[in-house]
Amino acid sequence: MASSNGIPVYDPRGVVEAAPRAIAPRPARLDGLRLAVLDNTKWNANKLLRHSMARLGGDIRFAAVNYYRKESFSRLAAPELVRQITADNDIVLTAIGD
Repeated sequence: MASSNGIPVYDPRGVVEAAPRAIAPRPARLDGLRLAVLDNTKWNANKLLRHSMARLGGDIRFAAVNYYRKESFSRLAAPELVRQITADNDIVLTAIGD
C-alpha cells in the first residue's frame, strides 16, 4: 500500500511467487501422436480450436484427437481432468480466443 496526500492507494497487482520450471521437451514429429484439445469455455476459444484442428489435421496424421472441456475459463482444470489428459495424450492444444 502506498500513500498519496494521506490517502491510501492499493496496488491491485499483488505478488506472485513461482519457482522457475524448465520448458517441456518438444517432440521431433507430430505424426502418430495423440492430441488433446482442451476447450477452456471462453467465448471464441472453441471457434479458434476448430479452425486450428482443421489446419493441423490437413498436414499431420495424429493417432487420436481427444476433445476435453474445462468447467470454467476462470478456474484451473480439475485435477481429474488433468490426470486424464496426461494419461491419454502426448500433446495438448488449447486457446484463449478473446
